[in-house]
Amino acid sequence: MTAIDLTNRSDRTIRARPTGFVHDVVTIAGRALRAVPGDLEAVIPPVLIATFFFVVNIATLEGITEGQIEGFDYTAFQMPTAILLGVTGVSRAPSLVLDVQNGYLDRLLMTPMRRIAILLGHLVADVAIAMALAVPILILGLLLGTGFETGVLGAIVFLLLAALWSLAFAGFGYAVALKTGNPAAVQSVFLLFFPFLFLTTSYVPRNQLSGWLDTVASFNPVTYILEGLRALAIEGWTIDLVWAMAAIAAVGALSMWLCLAALRGRVAAD
Repeated sequence: MTAIDLTNRSDRTIRARPTGFVHDVVTIAGRALRAVPGDLEAVIPPVLIATFFFVVNIATLEGITEGQIEGFDYTAFQMPTAILLGVTGVSRAPSLVLDVQNGYLDRLLMTPMRRIAILLGHLVADVAIAMALAVPILILGLLLGTGFETGVLGAIVFLLLAALWSLAFAGFGYAVALKTGNPAAVQSVFLLFFPFLFLTTSYVPRNQLSGWLDTVASFNPVTYILEGLRALAIEGWTIDLVWAMAAIAAVGALSMWLCLAALRGRVAAD
């Protein structure tokens, strides 16, 4: 037997090597997406609820509304409301809370992985999930007779706007997740959306609103998002689309600022 002399070997420290920024984002996004099949209760109910309200609202209000406004397509009018109801608040923020609680996030922060990539990876996964959830509602609208004045390109832009809005709103959930590490607090963030959805043109056109509701709707960013989505289906390429993108950008700027601040706080605490 030959003995191996280790006395002259120099000690070597194994160090983790940083990878590229894109690789970090893709890695986190892939992990978040792979967890979705095991967490279907977080993504299926929103689509079912949105579909339920879509069908019920059409059955209840279509006759009344179209009877009052000649040539009005209430199905196309309601589809953006259903889309926003289905994609808003659907994010992987609850899974990030679990990472905080079980120490996985702390282990990630000990690696050379870029801190912002951890957040961006989850957000990329959220965009993919939101678009996937919006497709069934869009197909249902088409089956019910909704068309797109802007054609196939308009339908694609429609889905992108819905996904971007979901991304903008998801920032609030991640901010709460990183700040508190409390799953109940994260789940309650969706309740913030309900006043924004219903204090707007969710059921009737803007010119049918009056009094205080008309005033509130004029300051509600969701109003402009709904009108931009409706323009794609009913009117065509109008200035409403620009206002919708501006509203999404404004909400997204606020939510991402809060989110990044919470991430810096979490990193500093660790």
